[in-house]
Amino acid sequence: MEIVILAGGCFWCTEAVFQRVKGVEKVQSGFSGGKIKNPPYREVVQGRTGHAEAIEVTYNPEIISFKELLMVFMATHDPTTLNRQGADVGTHYRSAIFYTTVKQHEIAVDYIKELTENGAFNDPIVTEVTAATAFYKVEAEHDDFYNRNREYGYCTYVIDPKVRKLMTQYGNLAK
Repeated sequence: MEIVILAGGCFWCTEAVFQRVKGVEKVQSGFSGGKIKNPPYREVVQGRTGHAEAIEVTYNPEIISFKELLMVFMATHDPTTLNRQGADVGTHYRSAIFYTTVKQHEIAVDYIKELTENGAFNDPIVTEVTAATAFYKVEAEHDDFYNRNREYGYCTYVIDPKVRKLMTQYGNLAK
């Protein structure tokens, strides 16, 4: 198994998408990339800690490649908006890949370069590619949010389209 930490806006969204990707054994929502230990949600969303809402993805590279994970990641959030995803605004909603191996770093940099050269997005990709530091699990009320709260408006209007995009654009990578 390998681990990578991905930040693509609200962790409810990225968690819901990656829970449905084949080869992904575990998805844990939390925070990464900040400057204090054990940050509480309230402090993170007020921009006081420097953390991003993120997911820690444990995956089997024999079933899904790191590049395939990145393909899903880049397709299911907007990697061109700095510190924002739709109506969610703040540094904690930034796009980031927190790699855990040199190989992941190389693949991430190469894939972003490939997307840029192919004109995959109209605007420049602003996803940061940074070595992983401490990851802090989110409070239980935020964990597995989409699966427990499908009727919640945010799930219907923001997360459902991301899950549908996974199923239509990358159905071959879905469980």
